[in-house]
Amino acid sequence: MTGSVEYVSPNIAIEDCTVIRTISRPSTASCTLPMYIGFLLSEPNSPSCCRLAEVMDISHDSVNRFLQREAYTPLDLFNESKLGLELKGGTLSVDDSVLDKPYSHHMDLVGYFWSGKQHGVVKGSNLITLYYTDVGGQHRPVNYRIYDKADGKTKNDYFQEMLADVLAWGLEPAVVTGDSGYSSLKNLKTVRHHALGFLFALDSNRLVSVDKRLWVQVQHLEIPEEGREVWLRGFGPVKLFRTRLKDHLRYYAVHLPDGGQLTSVDRDTFLRWHDQHWQIEQYHRAIKQVCPVEHFQVRGQVPIRNHIFSAICGYVQWQRLCAMELIKNCYQLQRDLFKDVVASFIHSIIPSMENLNSRFQPVVNA
Repeated sequence: MTGSVEYVSPNIAIEDCTVIRTISRPSTASCTLPMYIGFLLSEPNSPSCCRLAEVMDISHDSVNRFLQREAYTPLDLFNESKLGLELKGGTLSVDDSVLDKPYSHHMDLVGYFWSGKQHGVVKGSNLITLYYTDVGGQHRPVNYRIYDKADGKTKNDYFQEMLADVLAWGLEPAVVTGDSGYSSLKNLKTVRHHALGFLFALDSNRLVSVDKRLWVQVQHLEIPEEGREVWLRGFGPVKLFRTRLKDHLRYYAVHLPDGGQLTSVDRDTFLRWHDQHWQIEQYHRAIKQVCPVEHFQVRGQVPIRNHIFSAICGYVQWQRLCAMELIKNCYQLQRDLFKDVVASFIHSIIPSMENLNSRFQPVVNA
């Protein structure tokens, strides 16, 4: 159904956002998706069921029932994210992030995963996301998976499944981007099969050839600023680019669909696609800092999935506010949310501590 959701903050009111579920009779639920999202976006310290119940004067069971009863899907997220996006010609990025849960016990969807942030294996949930940047610069998540060992799939299997999903839902990206963890031959051939271009990072030991006779590792190949056309072993023609981050060299392969001329991809085009891929890294940081996706205190698979879905939807609302130029970024509103409250508290407590101020002592002449 459609309805009206209102976010109230200093000088900001958003109305007529979509509500996803279709129901057969009027709902009597005390806790709803808009309420839960609003709570996640505003509670700075303890985003728990008990705290939401206390703030909204509802029962703790109402919050638990909301998390237990819903069955939101990635398609629900896509339907919410696509509003305001140009679905054709953009850049689709894939990446994953670990939601740290180092102290969790007997919690579903929690395992041990490699963390690029920690540079080691950490305990948590692995969130895999497809993130879309349209030709106008608007960007939002459009599909996601939470790694579940019971599925018997790898993150590459999830990526191929998610890519097929968004294409079936009507998304028409021009380019797919990803880091070296997603540059397997099967992934590259899957993207090519869908008639899409790609920009994927490569490990330094991937084999390439200039003449299809002598194969060398990319780290041993001279790559000019404007890139170099080579054959990637097991795949075919690509154009290589190289960047330097501090003391580390990174290598990237570019492919165009339908036999497109790789000579048309210059350094500026490569850097534009590279920068667009960086949006997904900023998304991972934002959902942890301002949409507390990691801070769930439930154990079951269903409530965990609903919490993560709500946090991602909250990020979509932040991006909608940015698109409407009501806020500059997703950090501003949360930073300003308590400014008046903090100022009021300071002014109210100052009179009770006047004795702590330095006092002027006039000079007395003898």
